Amino acid sequence: MHRITKVAALIGALLPASVMAQTIEGVVTNDKGNAVVGANVEVEGAGITTKTDAQGRFVLQNLSVGVNEIHISAKGFAHLHQDITLSDNATQQLALTLIRSPIEVIDVVATPVHMSVMESAAPVSVLGGDTLRRQQAASLGDSLEKVAGVHTNFHAKVASTPIIRGLSGPRVLIAQNGLDSSDVSRVGPDHSVASEASTAQQIEVLRGPATLFYGSGAIGGVVNVVDQRVPTDSSTRGEWLLEANSADDQKLASFNATTGTESFGLYLDGYWRESNDYETPVAPELEHDEHDEHHEEHGNVVANSGEESNGFTLGTSYLFEQGYIGVAVEQFNREYGIPGHSHGDEEVDVFADLEQTRVQLQGEYNLDGDWISQVQLRAGYTDYEHAEIEENVTGTTFENETQELRLDVMHASFGEWNGGISFHYKNSEVAAQGSEAFTPPSESETLALAVMEERHFGNVLVQLGARVERVTLTADNVLLPEIEAHGHEDEHDHEDEHDHEHDHGDEVSYIRVFEADHEFTPVSLSAGLVWDFTPGYNLGLSVSRSERAPSASELLSFGPHIGTQSYEVGALFALHQDGDETHIELTEDVIDLETANNIDLTLRKTQGEVGFVLNAFYNRVDNYYYQINTGLFAEDGHDHDHEHDHGDEGHDEHSGELPVYIFQTDDVILHGFEAQVAWQATDTFKATFFSDYVRARLEDGGDLPRTPPLRFGAQFSYEHQNISAHLDVTRYQEQDRIADEETVTDGYTLVDANITYTLSAMGQDIDLYLKGTNLTDTEARVHSSFLKDIAPRPGRSIAVGIRGYF
Repeated sequence: MHRITKVAALIGALLPASVMAQTIEGVVTNDKGNAVVGANVEVEGAGITTKTDAQGRFVLQNLSVGVNEIHISAKGFAHLHQDITLSDNATQQLALTLIRSPIEVIDVVATPVHMSVMESAAPVSVLGGDTLRRQQAASLGDSLEKVAGVHTNFHAKVASTPIIRGLSGPRVLIAQNGLDSSDVSRVGPDHSVASEASTAQQIEVLRGPATLFYGSGAIGGVVNVVDQRVPTDSSTRGEWLLEANSADDQKLASFNATTGTESFGLYLDGYWRESNDYETPVAPELEHDEHDEHHEEHGNVVANSGEESNGFTLGTSYLFEQGYIGVAVEQFNREYGIPGHSHGDEEVDVFADLEQTRVQLQGEYNLDGDWISQVQLRAGYTDYEHAEIEENVTGTTFENETQELRLDVMHASFGEWNGGISFHYKNSEVAAQGSEAFTPPSESETLALAVMEERHFGNVLVQLGARVERVTLTADNVLLPEIEAHGHEDEHDHEDEHDHEHDHGDEVSYIRVFEADHEFTPVSLSAGLVWDFTPGYNLGLSVSRSERAPSASELLSFGPHIGTQSYEVGALFALHQDGDETHIELTEDVIDLETANNIDLTLRKTQGEVGFVLNAFYNRVDNYYYQINTGLFAEDGHDHDHEHDHGDEGHDEHSGELPVYIFQTDDVILHGFEAQVAWQATDTFKATFFSDYVRARLEDGGDLPRTPPLRFGAQFSYEHQNISAHLDVTRYQEQDRIADEETVTDGYTLVDANITYTLSAMGQDIDLYLKGTNLTDTEARVHSSFLKDIAPRPGRSIAVGIRGYF
C-alpha cells in the first residue's frame, strides 16, 4: 500500500514530467464542479491507493507503462472506472467527475477481486457505516434481516443466524475477515454465532454460491464480518457506544480504536451486553391456555431468553512502504438461555456458556515485479467451546479447534487481465460430549486451489474463476445405537402397550461402533460479465456450478437434538422395514457431493436521482441434503422419573419422545428475486423500496421446510444538518407453501423508527439517538424459526443511546 502524503503531492505538482515517470495527477469533482474530498483512488491489481485532498486532488506514482485501470469511489457517489494508458517518462493529467448514486456503494474487502453491489457479476450487499449501527442487534442473523435476500432464523433473539435465499446451516459460511468463524452455529439453530456486530466496520453478504472465494461450505452464500483488528495504517480513529433497550432491559457498551506510530499500528476493541427475558405482545405459546401455570408465572415474556456477553480484541501490525504484517488476539464470551428446552412434560431452563479464543495473522505485500503484483496472507487459529448447562450440571459440551490458511498471489496485469491464484487450507476438529451429543467427534480437512481473473473489454467486464478442493472427513467412533423407533398409529386401540414404566436412565446399547473415512473432490466453476450498455446502467450475468461435501452432522448424526426437538439420524444411515418392525441400519447408497447450478441476472441503474438493483436467480441443487420426518418416534434419552399413567388428566403419554428426522438427498429448485429502488427526492429526503422472494421446492413436488415468505417494505430517510431520521415499514406475507408437519404462518407488518442528533464536543462527533422497533406492538412469528410457536418477535421496544466518533 503506497500512502501519498501532502509533501509528496506537492513535489509531484512541482517537478517536471521527465523526473516523475509513470505518474498520474488528477482532480475529482462532482457534476456541479465541486471538489470531492476523501475519495478513494486505486490502481486495480497494483495495490496502489490514495485519497483526494481538500481540493479534490490526488497523485499516483510508480505506475507501470501501458494500461492502468483506475477505480474511484466516494460515499454518496457511483463508482468510476477509467483505463489510462501510460508511456515512458510521462505524467498523465486527469479531470474526473463522480455522479451521485442514491444506493450506498461499499466495496467488499475480503475477496481478491473487486466486488460491490453496483459492479460485480455476482450479487453482493455490504452493511456498513451509519446503516450498520442502526441495524445492529445482539445476533448476526437479526442484524442482517433488512438486507434484501437475507432473513433470520430468529431463535428467540439469542442465537439467530442468517438465511440467504432460503439456505442456511452448512451451506452459508460465517466468516471473520475472510476466515471461517469456526464456531458450531451451523450444527444447530440453538448455537450462537461467535461474531459481534457492534465492533464491526462492515458486514459483507455474498448471495448465491461463493465457493470460488471461500470453499464448498459457501455453496449458498457468505456472511463476512469485517473489522480492523489487524490495522493497515496507524491513523488515530475510533468510536464508542452506550445503549439501553426497553423490551429486554438490554444494556450495551462497546468501543473500537486504532492508533500507532509511523511503522506500527495498534488496534483495540471491546464490548459488554446484558439483557433479561424479552417481552412479547401476546402469550409466547401459540397454543396457550391462559390459566396454565407457565403463563401465570412468566406472563408475556419468552422465558430463558436473556444473555450476557463480553469480549475484547487486541491487534498490532508492522507497517512498511510495500504493505503490512500483523497479528490479533480475540477473546469472545457469551452466556445465553436456550428457550424451548424441554424433556417431555418438563420445561427445563438450560443455558449455554460459550468461550472462544481466536488468533489471526494477516499481511499484504505489494511488489513492482513483472510477474507478481501483490501477495495477501490470512491465517487463523480458533479454540471454541460451549457447554449446555442444566440445573448447574453440564449436559453437553461442544468443541471446535480450527487452523486455517489463505494465500492469495495476484499477478501483474497480463494482456489487461487482472487476477491471481488462491491457496486455501483448513483443518477442523469438532467434538461433542454429553447426553445430547448427537454427532460423534470428527475431523475435516480441506486443501484447495483457486484461480480468479477479470478483464474489461470496452464497456464489458468479464470475471472468470475455478476452484478444486480435496475434502476429507474422518471419525473413529461412529455409533449405531439400538433404538425402539415406533409410530403412534392406532394408539387408542393399543393403550395397554403403553402401560409400563419408562426407564430412560438405562444405558443405551449399540448395534455397531465403527470408523468413517470419506474423501471428496468438489469442483467449482464460475463465469460472469457486467455490461455497461448505456451511461448509468449495467446488466450483470453470473453462471456457476458449485459442489459441496456433506458436513459431519449431515452424515454422522444419531441421537436426540433438543434444540430442534427432534431425534436426528444422518445420511450414513437408512430406514429398513422388516415385517411390521422398522430398523435403522447403515445405508447402501453412495454418499455423493451436493451440486448447485446457479444463474443470476441483474439490472442496475447506478447514477442519478433514482437508482435500482433488480436481481433474479435460479438455483438447481442436485443431491440436496435435508431432513424428513419419518413419522417415527424415539426416546430422548433423559431420565424423567415418572410412570405413564393414562388416567392422569393432562398427562402426555408420549412424553420423553422425539420425532425421528433422517437426512436424505433429493434434487431441489430455488428461484426468486431481490429488488431495491432508491429515490433521492431532495438533498435531504430519500425513499428506498425493497422486496425479496424465494420459492424452495423439491423437483418431484413438495416444499422445503422453514422457507421465508414474500417480503416487501420501504424506508423514508431525512437528513439535514445535525438531524437524521429514518422510518422503516416492512411487510411479511403469509407463508402457506409448507412442508409436511409444518403449519401456516400468518403475515405481519413491522414499523421501526430512528432519530439521531449529531453534535461536536471534546473533538468528537457525538450522536444522540432514539430508536423504536415494532412500534405497533404486533404479534410476529418468524416462519423460518424452529421456535415460532413458542417465541415470537419482541413487542414494542424503545432504545436510547449515545455514540461517539474520533
